[in-house]
Amino acid sequence: MQKITGTAKTVLACSAMAVGMLGMSYAAVPLYELFCQVTGYAGTTQRAENTDGPVLDRTITVRFDSNTDQNLNWEFKPKQRSVSVKVGEKSTIFYQAKNIGSVRSQGTATFNVSPGVAGVYFNKIECFCFTEQQLASGESIDMPVLFFIDPEIVNDPLLKDLPTITLSYTFFDDGDPSDETASVEKADEKTPG
Repeated sequence: MQKITGTAKTVLACSAMAVGMLGMSYAAVPLYELFCQVTGYAGTTQRAENTDGPVLDRTITVRFDSNTDQNLNWEFKPKQRSVSVKVGEKSTIFYQAKNIGSVRSQGTATFNVSPGVAGVYFNKIECFCFTEQQLASGESIDMPVLFFIDPEIVNDPLLKDLPTITLSYTFFDDGDPSDETASVEKADEKTPG
């Protein structure tokens, strides 16, 4: 049996730390997303299947904001800038994305709620976030967001008099569409139509 020298121990320890740090870097994003979803931290909204809770007389204005990555040649905007909703009432709004570039492109949207502490009470039932969208040149799409504000917001001393919540989406470029999509487009071009 060979005895491990001090240098070999140091190399082994450094290698183990490097592998551990690499593993943690891959796990960081999913763990952070899970943390934000559970706590509502950083304006992360809650995901709801449905609501059968009470609808209150209290009204909150929800403003809608849109941003687009400079590498994504899309116009992206809410179809309406704001709505006034009763706490607990379901509301549906639409965002519209249009590819103003000359080639097919794809993007994925992320979201945030301001003020951040309101995210735990902002419940989305349907949303286009984190879903890749592909648009051909000149193509546009309307994307729904179905949401409600949890009636528990009126019991939060920090938010009981909150007049406005802002829901903001940013579309990011996902790079070139997949080779499969490009193959389909080439086949379509060859098909007489």
